[in-house]
Amino acid sequence: MMVDYGFKYLEYAQEILEKIKDTQYENIKKASEKVAEVVEKGNSIFVFGCSHAGIVTEELFYRTGGFALMNPIFNPTLMLNTRPVTITSRAERLEGFGKDIIQQSPLKANDLIIIHSVSGRNPVSVDAAIEAKNKDAYVIAITNMDYSSKVTSRHSSGKRLFEVADLVIDNCGDFEDSAIEIEGVKQKIGPTSTIAGAAIGNAIVVEASAILHSKGIEPPIFHSANVDGGDEFNKKMLDKYKDRIFYM
Repeated sequence: MMVDYGFKYLEYAQEILEKIKDTQYENIKKASEKVAEVVEKGNSIFVFGCSHAGIVTEELFYRTGGFALMNPIFNPTLMLNTRPVTITSRAERLEGFGKDIIQQSPLKANDLIIIHSVSGRNPVSVDAAIEAKNKDAYVIAITNMDYSSKVTSRHSSGKRLFEVADLVIDNCGDFEDSAIEIEGVKQKIGPTSTIAGAAIGNAIVVEASAILHSKGIEPPIFHSANVDGGDEFNKKMLDKYKDRIFYM
């Protein structure tokens, strides 16, 4: 009987989410508390990632049910619409580039940045975390601890992202971010980091919103622009927080 590998992948993705819930929720809760604290104190939140890790950055800003205060840090050289796309792999290995990106961003003291990097080994993400901390911002890393612990850093410090962040959340994925073995195929297939990273990021947003609400603070959440009144509500939200929103 032929194995249904697509179904197996879906089952495995579900197992990873269960593992995140069972092993990482304490740190997700800590991250949520810190996000809520930053919002309450009038500071700003940023999200950064390179290449496919940057998909989670796109997931977390300017969307229905999402935090209006999630500011993406994008660099065109590190995004998947650059051509040839192989440049992104070379660019994220350039030491000093991540430092420049953070220096040119609006990130300041007492802000918070979430950095997503699956391997956590490349200099751009490490430099971004180090420079953010130099600015006295709080750094949350979403990474793959199994993967990252098995590879060496490409940064001159010898450190990986999880070694320079203030708080680390493991995406609980496999080495190389591939999940499924098909009989007779040498390379494992099926990445899980986008599913995991998006789930972690949105769990932080949901829990942070609940914490803010418990303190009598309206969570800065977008409505859908495709429902009546959505555009008007979102415009008021953008106007209210214009001093802490940097993507408009």
